[in-house]
Amino acid sequence: MQTLYSMHQTKSDNLEKEEKFLFQSIENVQDLYLIMVSTLIEIQAKEEALIEISRNKHLVTKEEKNPNLKFVNNKILHILSENKSLLNALEDRKINNWKLNDDYIIILLQAIKESDLYQDYMSNPKSNFDEDRDFIASVFTEIIAPNVKLYEYLEDHKLTWIDDIPLVNTLILKQLKAIQNTENGNFFVPKLYNDTEDKEFVSNLFRKVLLNDQELAKEFADKTPNWEADRIAEIDTIVLKMAICEFLKFPSIPVKVTINEYLEIVKEYSTPKSSVFINGILDTIAKEFEVNGKLKKVGRGLM
Repeated sequence: MQTLYSMHQTKSDNLEKEEKFLFQSIENVQDLYLIMVSTLIEIQAKEEALIEISRNKHLVTKEEKNPNLKFVNNKILHILSENKSLLNALEDRKINNWKLNDDYIIILLQAIKESDLYQDYMSNPKSNFDEDRDFIASVFTEIIAPNVKLYEYLEDHKLTWIDDIPLVNTLILKQLKAIQNTENGNFFVPKLYNDTEDKEFVSNLFRKVLLNDQELAKEFADKTPNWEADRIAEIDTIVLKMAICEFLKFPSIPVKVTINEYLEIVKEYSTPKSSVFINGILDTIAKEFEVNGKLKKVGRGLM
C-alpha cells in the first residue's frame, strides 16, 4: 500500500524500480528487528565493561571492588548474547550500529539504572529465571522501546522504519516473554517470509494492482454516488483496488480475511470515517461478485 501510494504521489511508472524498493523495504524490517534486539546484548556488554573499568581504578571503593552483578548475570541477557541464530543473523546482515554509536547504549543503560524497575530488581539478592525474564521484558517495554533518543536515531537512519517499529517491538516482546530456561532459550530470529509462496504473493499483489489499475477502479466507481473521485482519500482508493484485486485474482484468500486486513490498514493510515466507508463498499462489491459469479474462491471457509 505504501509503495503504491508513493508511486501515485511521485507519478512514477517504473514498476521494476518500485518493486525493488518494496522488497528492500521489507528486507530492512529484518535489520530493524536485529538492531532492536541487539540493544539488550550491547547494554549488558557495556555494563560489564564499565564494572571492569571501575574494578581496575587506582582508588577503588568497596562497592566497586565487589559490585552487584545481578544485572550483567541476567540469564535472559546471557541467552541472547550467546544465541547462535541471533549472532549469525547480526553477522550476516552486518548489524554493528551500536558499535559505531555506543552513546545510545549509554543513554539506554543510564535510563535503566535510574528506573525504579532496576532498583527493585537489584535490591533482591536472589535471582531466578522467571524474575530475570520478567525484568528484561519490562525493561524493553517501559524503557528501551519508548526511548525518544532511540526513536529519533531510527527515524533518521531509515524513514521507512517509522511504521515498522511498533510491529517489530511487539514481536520482540512476545519472544522475550516466551524464552525458556534452556541453552538457547528457544529463541530464534524469525524469517521474513514463511516460504517462497509468501514472497511471491507480495510481488503478485503489487503487480496485479498496478497492471489492472483502471479495471479495479471501475469496480467501485458506481458504488460511491455521494462522493466525487477527488474527495475520496487517495489511501482509500488504493486500499479498495488492493482488496478488489484480492477478491478477483487471489482465489485462496477468504473474503472476510481481505476485508478485515484492509479495515485495519485504513484505521491506521486513513481518515477516521474511512473504515466505515471502505467496509460498506467492499461488503457490497463482495456480495455483487458472488451473485454474478465473479467471486471464484477455492477451499473451505473462504467466504
